[in-house]
Amino acid sequence: MMCFPDFPYPDDFPNFMHNRKLQEYITAFCKEKNLLKYIQFKTLVSGINKRPDFSITSQWDVTTERNGKKESAIFDAVLICSGHHVYPHLPKESFPGLKLFKGKCFHSREYKEPGIFKGKRVLVLGLGNSGCDIATELSHTAEQVMISSRSGSWVMSRVWDEGYPWDMLFITRFETFLKNNLPTAISDWWYMKQMNARFKHENYGLMPLNRTLRKEPVFNDELPACILCGIVSVKPNVREFTETSAIFEDGTVFEGIDCVIFATGYSYDYPFIDESIIKNKNNEVTLFKGIFPPKLEKPTMAVIGFVQSLGATIPTVDLQARWAVRVIKGTCTLPSVTDMMDDIDKKRGKKLKWFGTSETVQTDYITYMDELASFIGAKPHIPWLFLTDPKLAVEVFFGPCSPYQFRLVGPGKWPGARNAILTQWDRTLKPMKTRGVGKPQKPCLLCRWVRLFVLPVMFIAVFFALI
Repeated sequence: MMCFPDFPYPDDFPNFMHNRKLQEYITAFCKEKNLLKYIQFKTLVSGINKRPDFSITSQWDVTTERNGKKESAIFDAVLICSGHHVYPHLPKESFPGLKLFKGKCFHSREYKEPGIFKGKRVLVLGLGNSGCDIATELSHTAEQVMISSRSGSWVMSRVWDEGYPWDMLFITRFETFLKNNLPTAISDWWYMKQMNARFKHENYGLMPLNRTLRKEPVFNDELPACILCGIVSVKPNVREFTETSAIFEDGTVFEGIDCVIFATGYSYDYPFIDESIIKNKNNEVTLFKGIFPPKLEKPTMAVIGFVQSLGATIPTVDLQARWAVRVIKGTCTLPSVTDMMDDIDKKRGKKLKWFGTSETVQTDYITYMDELASFIGAKPHIPWLFLTDPKLAVEVFFGPCSPYQFRLVGPGKWPGARNAILTQWDRTLKPMKTRGVGKPQKPCLLCRWVRLFVLPVMFIAVFFALI
């Protein structure tokens, strides 16, 4: 949907967005303003197939359906941008007795607002971001809320050390360097220390079963307080359901349940493409760098947004698209099929080590972004920066890995990128200075790491002094 300055948004527009009448409402407005040619509503893609002469033209036949009518069109290239949160995953078969349950049961995708749950007893299955957000919101209206988790999760605060945004301190090149180069035992210890910095997960029943895996953490500032106050309880996996209750694996029972909400995530599939083009193996789609089908004769198809990391999504898909367009245009070339398949197998092994078998689309943000940027010449050269622009180098290496870093050099270079990096903390802190109390206190990027290493050095010095 396009956004027009004088569009008469309804008073209840956030809820109205889910109403089927929205299309009629927008159509009437655009017809009045003679703007119908600028809008197009949802069209189902039912098939994407190679043209008979694909080996020569690299073109695709795309079949679409709208209002029951099928249409076909020829395209020079296709970008698939449906992501991996496509089909709600509802594993009812994994819970014995659920068919006997008489209360309501639905996926978190259908959850809209908490008002209708006032005075209800609600069980949320899943300890991901959606499950925790729903549970904490319902805790203010429902009579009782319980979260059932099979494997636990790390729960992080958006507010990190000294009150600064977590991602601006956590997602840095120096952090990534330490994580990837320290011995595994030290790296795992440091990772768990960071995850437990706010509270001990064991005390709140949240500790992951495999605590050293770098699976995506949950971001929720309210959940620990809700558990502490008793308005949200955390339970293990459900062993079985009865007509009105859930029996957990530890033998405890949640009686009188009115509603079960499945916050069990999503699955993905590409039913409109032949499996020989994009193959799904063990719940993992085989794609080079998560973008290109490796065995395609001509690289005129790319998948955008089919990765998940701690970094922001928009900069990730932006860099994916920048590379994909250059490959399609022919200004960048892909490695051989053998090299691409070897890279896919190598990355699969690393993912199993770092993220586990269930996190097949998970990837390390900075490492992945640097890989993509290298293909188009947009990766910043850190050693060279330290030699030529030390002030900028410190911000780039020790500071937030913001998207400006991939606009310093290469195609799409932006002259304002350097200044944007050097002033990013000013813009971050300005909205919070609605009550002026002194000057904004920007973090010292080197001080926190100096403090970290000073204590071990002191212990070593004392040890040798006493020998």
